[in-house]
Amino acid sequence: MNMLLGYFRQAGTAIRFLLLSTLILGLAYPLAIFGVGQAVAPFQANGSIVKDDAGNPAASALIAQASADDAGTQDPAWFHARPSAVGWDPASSSASNLGPNDAELLDAVTANRAAVAELEDVSEAAVPADAVTASGSGLDPDISVEYATLQIPRVARAHGLSPEAVQGLVDNNTSDGLEAFLSQPSVNVTELNLAVAEAAR
Repeated sequence: MNMLLGYFRQAGTAIRFLLLSTLILGLAYPLAIFGVGQAVAPFQANGSIVKDDAGNPAASALIAQASADDAGTQDPAWFHARPSAVGWDPASSSASNLGPNDAELLDAVTANRAAVAELEDVSEAAVPADAVTASGSGLDPDISVEYATLQIPRVARAHGLSPEAVQGLVDNNTSDGLEAFLSQPSVNVTELNLAVAEAAR
């Protein structure tokens, strides 16, 4: 009898602990974190959604929006993000997992460098590293200022804008200050292409 009572006491304690843990960790804590996120950084907490000039959601500033066809060829009218091992598909974020001495990676880099040089009408030596190598996620929207600058003449011609105007858009979408404190300044291609679209209207 005493053993049975002891069992019920332990079961009661376990159930109370489960209910308390559920309330704290399953309800109170998530609501508190959600509230802090909305109060401190609502833009980031809600997915970093950027809008077009009509105020409609257009994309997430955290994800590269590559304009590529089924063959992987990107639209020459827009700024291009880094190559992607997953075709810029947010549902399958991944790296190529190829090592630095892998022949397949070296072949891809060589092919990418030649393609970028031809598209931008520059020498292969002028093509920056981020133009030919994929990021770890395959979805990185940020490119170097050097790569963005390389693309300015092509994008300006495609939209009938002056190179100076497009340079201004690049400057406006380049990270600086605390945002670039721990790394080199970078340009968000997703936001930049939206700015180009608005300027070309």
